[in-house]
Amino acid sequence: MSETKQIFNNKKAIVFAVPIMIVLLVGILFLKDTTPKTSKADIARTLDNKFTREPVEPAKKFKILHVMSYHSPWKWTDDQLEGFKEALSGLDVQYKIFQMDTKRQSSEQWKLKVSAEAQELVTTWKPDLVFTNDDDAQIYFAKHYVNTDIPFIFSAVNADPAEYGFEGSKNVTGVLERMHFVQTVRLLKQLVPSVRKIAIITDSGKMWDPMIKRLKRSESQLPQDVKIIDYHVLNTFKEFRETVTKCHGSVDAVGFLGVFEFKDENGSNVPLEQVQRWIIENSMLPDFSFWKDRVDKGTLCAVTVSGLAQGQAAGQIARDVLLEGRSPASFPMKATEKGIPIINLARAKKLNLNPNSSVLLMAEVVTEISE
Repeated sequence: MSETKQIFNNKKAIVFAVPIMIVLLVGILFLKDTTPKTSKADIARTLDNKFTREPVEPAKKFKILHVMSYHSPWKWTDDQLEGFKEALSGLDVQYKIFQMDTKRQSSEQWKLKVSAEAQELVTTWKPDLVFTNDDDAQIYFAKHYVNTDIPFIFSAVNADPAEYGFEGSKNVTGVLERMHFVQTVRLLKQLVPSVRKIAIITDSGKMWDPMIKRLKRSESQLPQDVKIIDYHVLNTFKEFRETVTKCHGSVDAVGFLGVFEFKDENGSNVPLEQVQRWIIENSMLPDFSFWKDRVDKGTLCAVTVSGLAQGQAAGQIARDVLLEGRSPASFPMKATEKGIPIINLARAKKLNLNPNSSVLLMAEVVTEISE
C-alpha cells in the first residue's frame, strides 16, 4: 500500500472516531450529573445496617406484690422472700411487701381487715404477679383471685390446695410445705434412745388441723417402739402450761406445732419468745418441732423445712411465668423434699443429754439459745 493511501485511510478513521468519542463524553457527563450523590454518613449508615442487628427492646420491668401471712423480721418468712428473690435475680423487679401479721394478731376481725387492705393494693398498684406465703394469706386473700388474670404463686402451704379452690385453677400454683415428721422423731431417738411415748401440743390456729391429720397418717412409719399418746389442741397459755406440766408424768418427749396463738388473760396472743422461755425454764422433757427458728430459740431438735428452698422453688416458677409466658396451671403443686437436721446443743446440755459425736456430725448444730 502506498504511503499516500495509508494517510488517507488514517484520516478517514479519525473522522469516524471523533463523533463517537464526543457521544461517549456527553453520556458520561450526563450520568455524572444525574447519579444521586452518596455522603460518608450514607455509607456509614449502610454498613451499620448490614453488620448490626435491629435495636433490642429494653428489658421489661415487673411489679411483684408479696403478701406474707406473718411478719418480718422473722427467719421463716424472711428466708422464703430471700429465696424467691434469688430465683428472680437479674430481672428488673419492683417489690411491694404486705405483712398480714397474723401470728401476733390472730383475731378474725384483724384477718378480714388486713385481707381487705391487701386486696386494695392489687386494685391500685396492679402487680404483674403476686407471691403469697403460708396458709393465712391463702385463706383470707389469695382464694379471692382464683381464675383471674393475675398469676398467683404461693409457698409454705400446709392444707390441701383444693381447700382454697386452687386445684385446677388457671392462675394459681406453688410450693407445698410438708413436715419431716418421721425423720424428726428418728433424730430425737438418736439423741434420746429411751423415748417411747410422745405428745403433740399445738395452739388452735386453722392451719394446724390438716397438719395433724397428716401426722396421724404417718404414725405407722415411726419406729416400732414409738407411740403418739395424744394431740393436745389448746387455746390459752394457762392450758398450755398445765398440759406441759402434766406431760412430765405421762410421756417421754413433746412435739410442738403452733405456739403463737395461746391467749393470755386479756385475750392477746402470748409472744413466741415468752412461750419458748417458759418451756426452757420449766420443762425437762426432750422436745422437737419442724422449723429452724424454734431450734434457735431452744427446742432440742428438728428436721426442718427450709424456708429458703421453699422461696427458691416458688421464685423459679414465677421466673418462668414472667419470662416465658407459661401458665401457672402448667406447674404441679408439690413440696420441697430435702429436710435439714438441726440440734440445739445448749438445750441438750440443759436436759443432761450427751449427744453422740456421729449424730452431731450429720446435723447442723446450734450452740446457744437465742432470745
